[in-house]
Amino acid sequence: MLYFAKGSENTSLSEEEIKEGLYSSFEKLGDKKKVLAIPPDFTRFHSRAGELTRYSYYYYKDRLTDVLPAIGTHFPMTEKEIGTMYGNTPKSLFRIHKWKEDLTTLGVVPSDFIKEVSEEKVNYDWKVQVNKLLVEGKFDLILSIGQVVPHEVIGMANHNKNIFIGVGGKDAIHKSHFLGAVYGMERMMGRADTPVRKVLNYASENFAKHLHIVYVLTVIGKNENGDLVMHGLFIGDDYECFNLAASLSLKVNFNMLDKPLKKVVVYLDPLEFKSTWLGNKSIYRTRMAIADNGELIVLAPGLREFGEDKGIDLLIRKYGYLTTPEILKLVEENDDLKNNLGAAAHLIHGSSENRFKITDCLGHISKEDIECVNFHYSDLNQMMKKYNPEKLKDGFNTVNGEEVFYISNPALGLWSHKDNFRN
Repeated sequence: MLYFAKGSENTSLSEEEIKEGLYSSFEKLGDKKKVLAIPPDFTRFHSRAGELTRYSYYYYKDRLTDVLPAIGTHFPMTEKEIGTMYGNTPKSLFRIHKWKEDLTTLGVVPSDFIKEVSEEKVNYDWKVQVNKLLVEGKFDLILSIGQVVPHEVIGMANHNKNIFIGVGGKDAIHKSHFLGAVYGMERMMGRADTPVRKVLNYASENFAKHLHIVYVLTVIGKNENGDLVMHGLFIGDDYECFNLAASLSLKVNFNMLDKPLKKVVVYLDPLEFKSTWLGNKSIYRTRMAIADNGELIVLAPGLREFGEDKGIDLLIRKYGYLTTPEILKLVEENDDLKNNLGAAAHLIHGSSENRFKITDCLGHISKEDIECVNFHYSDLNQMMKKYNPEKLKDGFNTVNGEEVFYISNPALGLWSHKDNFRN
């Protein structure tokens, strides 16, 4: 059922409209005695999910007993991050999702189904796991809160991805990422109906109807003044609210260009991006826009590691970012990659497929380490002076007579030139 839907390319929802949409939905849901909120972590700070979680607490008060950020494989949130993102929502409500331990299995998506939706590119079953709190907590409402935006693993982020991957288990995370990578990012990004989404929908329909999940989905973009605004808010317990949000996100967050870009400069906010596991959004989201033999320059003062999990970090350092055929061959030949398909998928996602040059200017990773994973190195301070984020505007700029396309936050969109995208 769809409880609330409001938004358009030109809409900028006010705080009162956001509260009204959320609270009117809660009224339609009726009295609830025990509520769990599952918002994203700090890496999705701009989703406005922190605000929506706070409003949910204001409404339900002590009936909202737990907040479980959907961290997936990310680092647990710090107290400072929780305070910054969720305001005065009590810190005592927050739980940590341990993606290798705190799990319960709801069912298994059969290998025949995954083989079919992947066009026979993979052939394995998929264990449907969630944090055991969702089942053992006996909640009569689970609020899954987050932003719909183009995504490299699934096509369009959020909805049941927040449940089965965000607070899911190792098997689900690794195999879903690998399925998306092998099927092909360019075939999925910006699309609501993808093989990974089909797998998650199978899990929802067959194994999770008893969990009483309601999705609170935002669409965030920039207005004509360059300010971040909420263009849409969609609330419901079925697939309709996701479809509506995905349709709007494609209009708001997808940037279609008339020509391939020769030079792209992407800035990664140090508060949001601390690893290439996340920072490679600079690659994922621009790959379809960059010309053959072009260059992507990544300005990342906060990056200090490759993977947010120690095991994944070691695998990235061992194998580096390579082309899809090279990574698939390594998976066949090496048990450590075969047993960590999420890492293998990440190595594919972070590749230019030898089409363009990737120059990393990272705050806390050495030249030797950057080159070891097959990126090019350039000094961060020098490049920050040349391509000053405080002076550049999103879109086309001229720097020393050279045309440069600048992106201040790759997490907010997807860029492609028209010949590389067919919806």
